[in-house]
Amino acid sequence: MNRAQFLRRGLGLLAGAWLASRSGTPAAANAASYDFWFTRLKYDSGDWDVDERMPSNLITSLIDYTGLRVDPKEHVVELADPKMLSAPFCYLAGHKLVEFNPAERRNFERYVRNGGFVFVDDCNHDIDGLFAKSFESQMASIFGPRALAKLPNRHPIYSSFFRFPDGPPATSFELNGWGDDLVHDYLKGISIDGRLGVLYSNKDYGCEWDYDWRNKRFLAEDNTKFAVNIVVYALTA
Repeated sequence: MNRAQFLRRGLGLLAGAWLASRSGTPAAANAASYDFWFTRLKYDSGDWDVDERMPSNLITSLIDYTGLRVDPKEHVVELADPKMLSAPFCYLAGHKLVEFNPAERRNFERYVRNGGFVFVDDCNHDIDGLFAKSFESQMASIFGPRALAKLPNRHPIYSSFFRFPDGPPATSFELNGWGDDLVHDYLKGISIDGRLGVLYSNKDYGCEWDYDWRNKRFLAEDNTKFAVNIVVYALTA
């Protein structure tokens, strides 16, 4: 059973039905036939609406490289809304404070413990920044102080589609000395019953993948390939 099937069975929710209720478009009406749709989590604290072009680039890469049936639209869902529990993949990012209210905390924990996958990206790419400190504090409060742990370079996420033998690829922001002037050579995660439920990055992948899609032709190496790995892992692990 893959992760999406696990979510549908475990939570008893019809994935895609709520999408159809939010839009009258044919794509939304057929959401139940998609293997993947991009869900951005909106939370009350901080700034959740960052890197506006990133989802479209990730979606394009999934269509280009995989045989997945991909919803072409980004869907924004409040973390406090139980509808987020049916998503096969969620994205949460920002620069500022992360302080979940009770409903947000309850849904985040329930979603992760029941097989969900959240990719969390620190747009400050700074281990001492407000986003990093506040988000890590939230995770320690919910899952315990040792739950957020370093991922080894042999973790399956680095070979779920493309192969990254050296672990997570660096971003231009790190290499140019922005943020904390460090190249973060590993990612962190929270695993539940051996399954990665939270992938946490200080590398600011969202900004790295946030560009006009036409600029992709000038890249020597497509930097969104790791995004494909993240999604494929989320759907199949």
